[in-house]
Amino acid sequence: MRYTLLLHYPEPGEGEIPAETIREVQEAFGRYGRALQDAGVLVAAEVLAQGAATTTVTLRSGALQVQDGPFAETKEALAGVFVLDVPHLDAALGWAEKCPAAQFGVIEVRPVATSFVDGAWTA
Repeated sequence: MRYTLLLHYPEPGEGEIPAETIREVQEAFGRYGRALQDAGVLVAAEVLAQGAATTTVTLRSGALQVQDGPFAETKEALAGVFVLDVPHLDAALGWAEKCPAAQFGVIEVRPVATSFVDGAWTA
């Protein structure tokens, strides 16, 4: 079963985090990604650009509306995702606990309802 780990945490300002800390966090995420890959559970992983780089698109009012920035103003932003293929929720929670982001943010663990694989949606 696939689960998506959605990483949410406050976006730091320019220069707010020391370069050494950034390097340490990048190394921790590298180790985490390799552990997921070595365990054979990693489907995909993405680190997202900051919310200021976001462009939001909607057709809710019947016409195309394009907005710079995220849809909602929040204290924490979606910063990245890991998609895992694990046997059950407990396994996904175990991997979420090991994620470096758990030390400074929130990890939402959400089951995937369906996936687009080989040109079709899964059942």
